[in-house]
Amino acid sequence: MDRKIVGIIANGTKPAAAALVERVVKKLTELEREVLLDQSSAALVGLVSDYSVRALFRKCGFVVVLGGDGTLLQAVNEGSFPAPPILGINTGTLGFLSGAGPADFEQVLDEWHAGEALLSERSLLSVEVLRAGQTFWQGRALNEVVVSRGERSRVIRLDVDIDGVMLTEYNADGLIVATPTGSTAYSLSAGGPVLAPNSGVFVVTPICPHVLTNRSVIVNERSTIEIRSGAGQEGACLTLDGRPPLPLAAGDLIQIRRSKQALRLVFPSRLPFFEVLRQKLKWSGKVV
Repeated sequence: MDRKIVGIIANGTKPAAAALVERVVKKLTELEREVLLDQSSAALVGLVSDYSVRALFRKCGFVVVLGGDGTLLQAVNEGSFPAPPILGINTGTLGFLSGAGPADFEQVLDEWHAGEALLSERSLLSVEVLRAGQTFWQGRALNEVVVSRGERSRVIRLDVDIDGVMLTEYNADGLIVATPTGSTAYSLSAGGPVLAPNSGVFVVTPICPHVLTNRSVIVNERSTIEIRSGAGQEGACLTLDGRPPLPLAAGDLIQIRRSKQALRLVFPSRLPFFEVLRQKLKWSGKVV
């Protein structure tokens, strides 16, 4: 990876995406950086590129992603590791993973150019599905791993162990295992806590549990979390970061650990996590 080379990945379905790509290219050129675009982003501005997202990750020392959190998650999924630092420019809704918006990205790029921007290291989840004792499927997630009932109209039964010790048997619509980064996503909607990015933990949150005392459990990120679907549980699905689901068979064992790889997100130096949280969730501190 060459730090002088910057890759751009854009969500072309967002309003004014092409104009924003041109503005970012112009700013990076002013900073004397070589700019590469992936194939679809290049097409937005009438250019041709042979670079896939994976190729950009391998070639570039810095990547700018234009879109919402979903765009950034998709880029991380398609990219290679070790990954370069990523700056998200939010053109979506909340944008928890984004360090800039269309109005202020130039200042953030100036900070990055000067070596003053904040690099926030984020843990990833490594996921392995074992079927009949053999590895059947592997994946990686930045936000969360979700085991859900799929198209079933009733709850599913999931046995959960933490470091080889049984936690409980969940009867629920599903289960979420989230990183601190993902704690502000689906897990938060399901009643889970907000975790600081550097907290060193994961959170296990049931989705609509049948037993009301089943609540979120915080575990050390060095732990191994095992989830097994019970007998007669056909139809359950495994989803990572909102991607297309993987159908599970009864008895499949899902092993979740912290990945050996991590991701670095770029934020303004004067925008710590709790300030981002307050802004995005519109916490005013006022009672009215």
